[in-house]
Amino acid sequence: MVRGTTSPVKDKNYDLIHALQMSLQHVWQLETYIADADAQGDTELANWFRAMQDNNRKAGDQGKQMLMARMQRENG
Repeated sequence: MVRGTTSPVKDKNYDLIHALQMSLQHVWQLETYIADADAQGDTELANWFRAMQDNNRKAGDQGKQMLMARMQRENG
């Protein structure tokens, strides 16, 4: 969270959920960038976008696992 702003939700998992959503949204958005680079024949850029997409996908998977574990612990 950025200093000076307050979370609209006072839940300890809010930042995790928001970061997870952002990671997964970036995976989806990067599809457009990859297609654009491929259409222009820019393999270097397309591969860089794919690497970014893979990193976001991994972060999303880790975030989902972390959130699931936290929810299970909280709900018994």
